[in-house]
Amino acid sequence: MLPQPSRRLASPSPPLFQPLLTPPQHRCSFSLVEERFIHPGLDWLVPSAGFAAMTSPPRVSMEITDEVVKSMNIGLVFQGYNGRICSMDFHSKATNYLVTASDDESIRLYDTQDAVCLNTINSKKYGVELVCFTDNPSIVLYSSNNGWDDSLCLLSMNDNRFIRYYKGHVDRVVCIALCSGKENFLSCSLDRTILLWDHRAEKSQGSLHVQRRPTVSYDDQGMVFVVAYGGRIRMFDTRKFGKGPFETFSVGTDDSEPHVIKFSSDGRQILLTTKVGRVHVLDSFEGNSIATFHAKPILSNSTLEASFCPEGNHIISGSGDGSVYAWNVESGKVACWESTDTKPPRVRWSPGSLMFVTGTTELSCWVPDLSKLESFTITDTDTE
Repeated sequence: MLPQPSRRLASPSPPLFQPLLTPPQHRCSFSLVEERFIHPGLDWLVPSAGFAAMTSPPRVSMEITDEVVKSMNIGLVFQGYNGRICSMDFHSKATNYLVTASDDESIRLYDTQDAVCLNTINSKKYGVELVCFTDNPSIVLYSSNNGWDDSLCLLSMNDNRFIRYYKGHVDRVVCIALCSGKENFLSCSLDRTILLWDHRAEKSQGSLHVQRRPTVSYDDQGMVFVVAYGGRIRMFDTRKFGKGPFETFSVGTDDSEPHVIKFSSDGRQILLTTKVGRVHVLDSFEGNSIATFHAKPILSNSTLEASFCPEGNHIISGSGDGSVYAWNVESGKVACWESTDTKPPRVRWSPGSLMFVTGTTELSCWVPDLSKLESFTITDTDTE
């Protein structure tokens, strides 16, 4: 295993999409099963026998390459939404669990391995815009979008019970970042503040005031968090954030509104998306630009989202014209799937899995189409 470089801390311690570059040889057909559409060529994704047995399918083991990414197609669709999906999150450990928030004020919990919606809760009083898991996959944190209350809510999905409210922002919350394995999380708002919270307390534990709309993210170890705005990425030691950033990186001439910032799973890379449709990839230790990819600009009050694959060598992103792009970090565009939709989709790669999801007015799960691959290995994990 290669040694990890030391980070310089302040002190040591019906499908909407059709592929452009790899068009299918036949039109995909789907069969309806309780608001789930299963592609017949990709039925290895979910259990068979009418989903009654819920037995685990064989795992497909393969390296994530350009060929694998190009072959990806919609294998499963969840419908039934009465609005657009505005946020999605996979649980960091129980990675088969996915939660979504929608404009129809619903929060839905899915088990993507068993292809089932486990629970739906309607947040009629507060509405919902951003949602994310806590360490407990049955408890989620979400932001309001009712226009009169900018609180954050901690909700038990098991019994539809509010555990705690977090009040502090005076304008719409645009980002929530959880610190893995700890009780802390960050939120940032159009009020140009970043608040540090402890799950167990209703009042914030600290604040940062910035000059423009920010976005934030923790690294996987929870030792560092990054703040992006004004064409700069600022890195903070979580233990001494009050002393200011210990490192600041530039993203060149792009000082447009930042949307999403994330670390790769190994912590070596950072991606940042902006309103003008750019997806920046930087070295998280030196700040060097690795790549900049160009999607279509965001013209509406939407978000350009992007996500690393588990290996960190590929990125998927939305686009201002509704398309989904796939990028190789080293060589550039791999594929583009056009859409009949014209608004940017939400996108998220499942941690440790050969699947990514997109959210529009329906939830789509994308998996490799094995019929398009020259070779692959199927491993039965029960015999390992």
